[in-house]
Amino acid sequence: SPLAEGAIVGTAVGYALSGGRAMVELMYADFIGCAGDEIFNQMAKWQSMSAGILKMPLVLRVSVGSKYGAQHSQDWTALCAHIPGLKVCFPATPWEAKGLMETALKGTDPVVFFESQRIYDVGEQFHEGGVPAERYEITIGDTNKVRDGKDVTILTIGATLYRAMDAAKTLSEKYGIEAEIINLHSLSPLDYTKILESVRKTGKVVLVSDACARGSFLNDVAQNITDLCFDYLDGPAVVVGAKNWITPPFEFDKYFFPQDTWILDAINEKLVPLPNYVSENGCTETEFLRRSKEGV
Repeated sequence: SPLAEGAIVGTAVGYALSGGRAMVELMYADFIGCAGDEIFNQMAKWQSMSAGILKMPLVLRVSVGSKYGAQHSQDWTALCAHIPGLKVCFPATPWEAKGLMETALKGTDPVVFFESQRIYDVGEQFHEGGVPAERYEITIGDTNKVRDGKDVTILTIGATLYRAMDAAKTLSEKYGIEAEIINLHSLSPLDYTKILESVRKTGKVVLVSDACARGSFLNDVAQNITDLCFDYLDGPAVVVGAKNWITPPFEFDKYFFPQDTWILDAINEKLVPLPNYVSENGCTETEFLRRSKEGV
């Protein structure tokens, strides 16, 4: 089809309303804005407005770009998770991707299916035996615990899972701190059962995604954790996200998007001081803006 995002989603909505089943793709999540009405009002609302008489078996794939700057590298999961009527998935492993897609394609609800271009070439590292050849389903709303730990919980969305694993390795090898890592492959709905069990065990939680920290979906999750686990927490629920600024050229990626060192900084500064810890980040938001403007 032509590069007309409104037409792509609008056609899929019409086909689904007519009894078909559709899966369509927007090349970048940034182009969600071009199909805003079709996604947020048409795709999300028709099933409910018809009291379930009309179905919306539509899966909208959108990729979160990497290396492509201001208009092609934004994580807009929060926009979609904010809209009632949409299910939102963001797998970070091949096992998650296959199982969630199977579930999405068998359902009658509209699903926005985010994918990170950063990890398209990353094989399965966590599910024993790799990705099963047979078909299987993963419940949309569930979570995926990929690492056991007892000292701090790290919740991830998208490609930050792998940076969290790097941080966990450093915490274990250098400081004897064992991090439990849970990947949120589903944003809406989201079952908090495993999340709360982990936080009540560790007493500390860091939440990480590539979305800008301001307005991040993880702020909602952090608030809910605080409300439900207040008596168990030894410190604040800490959200680590991208800088609250326009995505810069690829050369500034390590200053703009969360790195494993940012996770270590958050733990050291707000949860538990790490002995003899020296930050490797060296880039506050003010410093990032200065470097961006000066082209450093």
